[in-house]
Amino acid sequence: MILDSLSRAEQYGALGPRIAAGIGYLASFEPSTPVGRHLIDGEDLFAMVQEYHTAPATEKRFESHLRYIDIQYVVSGRERMLYAPADTLDVQTPYNDEKDVAFYQDPPASSSLLVVPGQFAIFFPTDGHKPGCMAGGRETVRKVVIKLRVPG
Repeated sequence: MILDSLSRAEQYGALGPRIAAGIGYLASFEPSTPVGRHLIDGEDLFAMVQEYHTAPATEKRFESHLRYIDIQYVVSGRERMLYAPADTLDVQTPYNDEKDVAFYQDPPASSSLLVVPGQFAIFFPTDGHKPGCMAGGRETVRKVVIKLRVPG
């Protein structure tokens, strides 16, 4: 898991060409881009532009993905994302290959990340994460989730 600002994102290109391309997309992202799915490099790399209201953490679920790495970038609003290593979480809903997601029960403890406009979090397949949580109160969030197919 990585949390940083887009202004310092160039260094993460060393993690591979898809991460570099995803960060490049975010660096040139036009905020008026419509909500929805936008292909960057077919199914290997695409963006999902989202708008939603944050909610109490009790209304959200921990998740992880096996085929894709997430880069979650907040354009406007702010949200709290919770993090815990996936191998420490108890499965609530087994992995669904078609949707590339498993859901987990809340652990006794997790790390809380406040993500504000201009910041991104990268979640790898080993990272359980719970996005969309309130950070003090309900807010409207506009976010881009870059999905990068895991090489191999």
